[in-house]
Amino acid sequence: MNSIKKIVAVTACPTGIAHTFMAAEALRKTAQVMGYDIKVETQGSEGVKTPLSAADIAEADLAIIGADIHVDASRFSGKPVYATSTSQAIRNTKAVIEEAIAEADQERQEDSEPLVPTPEDPPIPVPSAAPTSTVKHLVGITSCPTGIAHTFMAAEALRKAAVELGHEIKVETQGSVGAKNQLTAEEIAQADAVVIAADTHVDLSRFGGKRLYQTSTKQALKSGKAVIDSALTMPAPEAQSTNGQGGYLQSVQQVKTEQSAKRSSPYKHLLTGVSYMLPVIVAGGLIIALSFVFGLKPEPGSFGDALLQIGGKSAFALIVPVLSGFIAFSIADRPGLAPGLIGGMLASNLGMGFLGGIVAGFLAGYIALFVRDKVNVPANFEGLKPVLIIPLLSTLAVGLLLVYVFGAPVKAILDGMTAFLQSMGQTNAVILGLILGGMMAVDMGGPVNKAAYTFAVGLLASNVTQPMAAVMAAGMTPPLGMALATLMAKRQFTQEEREAGRVATVLGISFITEGAIPFAAKDPIRVLPACVAGSAVAGGLSMLFGCSLRAPHGGIFVLAIPNAVSQGGLYVVAIAIGTLVTGLTMTQLKRWQPKAAKHQPV
Repeated sequence: MNSIKKIVAVTACPTGIAHTFMAAEALRKTAQVMGYDIKVETQGSEGVKTPLSAADIAEADLAIIGADIHVDASRFSGKPVYATSTSQAIRNTKAVIEEAIAEADQERQEDSEPLVPTPEDPPIPVPSAAPTSTVKHLVGITSCPTGIAHTFMAAEALRKAAVELGHEIKVETQGSVGAKNQLTAEEIAQADAVVIAADTHVDLSRFGGKRLYQTSTKQALKSGKAVIDSALTMPAPEAQSTNGQGGYLQSVQQVKTEQSAKRSSPYKHLLTGVSYMLPVIVAGGLIIALSFVFGLKPEPGSFGDALLQIGGKSAFALIVPVLSGFIAFSIADRPGLAPGLIGGMLASNLGMGFLGGIVAGFLAGYIALFVRDKVNVPANFEGLKPVLIIPLLSTLAVGLLLVYVFGAPVKAILDGMTAFLQSMGQTNAVILGLILGGMMAVDMGGPVNKAAYTFAVGLLASNVTQPMAAVMAAGMTPPLGMALATLMAKRQFTQEEREAGRVATVLGISFITEGAIPFAAKDPIRVLPACVAGSAVAGGLSMLFGCSLRAPHGGIFVLAIPNAVSQGGLYVVAIAIGTLVTGLTMTQLKRWQPKAAKHQPV
C-alpha cells in the first residue's frame, strides 16, 4: 500500500542552468498531477533556489535527487532517497516518481519485517558472537552507477555506523569526479575487514587475503551497523594449499600481486597504460598479420585491404592515445582521461611515437590532478570541474607543452632510435637481443622485465618488429627451462616441484614468464642465473636469425597465424636452444647441493 504523501526533491546539473530547472519543473508538475505534495530545491548557477527547510525534510516521506553532479544528501538521513539523472527526471518523470515511491514502500515493508535476503542485496549473516569491544580497523569502497548521491550517502552511513560501534573505517568513494579519499596499500594491509558497498563493478584485486564483504549501497544506507558487524564476523580467508596445479598457479598469482603492490607510483602508472594498450596492439597486430595472407600489398577494396584498414589504420592509430590516456587515468582517475587521450593523439600526429605517448600521459595525469585538487571554484560551480574546467585547462596545458616544448626533442630521439635499430649490423643486433633477453628473466614480471617488454611493444608502433620477437622468445624460456630441468634431473626436485614443472610448461608456451617465479622464490641463487642465461641466448639467437614478430603476445600459438612471425622455424630453434641452456644450467647448479632424503617422494 502506498504510504507516500509528501516528497522533497533536489535537482542539479553541471552548468546549473537548463537541465536543473527543467527537471525541477517536470517533477513538480508530474507529482502534483499524480496527487503528491512536492517541494523542489534547485542548485543552479545562481545558487540555491527554493531551498528545502529542515521542517520540509522532516515532514517528507521521500527524497528524490535528480542530479548529474554530487549533491550532499546527508540532510536526508533516515529518509528513503532515490537518485537519478536530470535527463531521466525530464524524459521519464512519471516513471521516476513511481519507481522512487515503490522503492520507498519496499524499504518500509522490509524494515517492518525480519530481514530476508534478496538477489539484489546479499544476505547479512547474524554474528555468531557478540562484537568484541576491541577497536577494529576497516576499509571500504562505495560506488553507484551515477557516482553522485548513493555513493557518498553510503560512505557516510558506513562511517557513522563504524563510529557508533566503536570502530574505525576509511571509505573510498568512486564517484563522478573520480576516486576520492583513496585507500593506500598500508591502510588495506592494516584493515581487519573490507566492505564493498557498490552497485557497479569494483576492482577487488587490492584486497587479496582480507575478509571481504560485498553489498549494495542501499543495504549500507539502511543497515550500516549490520553491514559492519557482518564484515567483522566473516571467517578469515583460509590459507590455500600449495600442492598440485591449483596451488602452483595460485602461488604464481600471489607473487605477481606482491610485486604489483611494491611498484612505485610512476612505474605503476606506466604499466596501467601498457595493460590497456595491449589488447589494442594485439588485435591490430594480428589483424595486420592476417591481411598479409592476401599479399603484402593487398589490392584496394579487397578483403586483405579491409583487414589492413582495421588493423593498421584504425587499431594501430589508437595505440599511443590509449597508452597516454590510461597513464593519465591511473594518475588522476577520470579527470585525466580526456587530456591523456587528446595528448596521446597529438603526440602521434607530431611523430613522437610511444615515447611521446608516455610523456603526454604523465603530463596530462599530473596536470589534471593539480587542477582537480588545487583549482578552487565557488560551490555552485563545483559540478563544472569534471566536465569543463579540468578537461579544458589540462588539455590546453598538455597540448601547448607538447607542441612548443617536448614535441621536437622527443621526435628526434624516437627517429634516431628507430633509424639505429633498423640499420644496425648483425653484431649489434645480437648484443641487443642478449640484453633484452637477459632483462626478461632478471626479475620475471618485475620492473626490469616490464621495461624490456614495454620497449619492444612501443617499437611495434614504429614498425620495428625484431625486438618484440627476441623479447617474447626470452620470456617463454624461463618456465620452459625449469620444466625441462624437472624432467632431466628428477631426483634433484621434490614431487611438488615436478608437478609444478608440468604446469610451467603450459605457462611457458603461453608467454607467461611468471610461471618460473615459484621456483625462483624457493631457490633464487640457482634459478635466476639459469633463467637469465637461457633467456639471453634465446633473445640473441632470435635477433641473429632475423626473426620478427608483429603480435606482442600469444606465445607459441602466434605461429599458427600466417606472417605473424618471420623465420618461424628458426624462431622455434631459438626458443628451444634457450630452453635447453636454462635446463642444463639448472641441473648443473642443482648438483651443488646434497641429495637430501626429503627430496624423495614418499
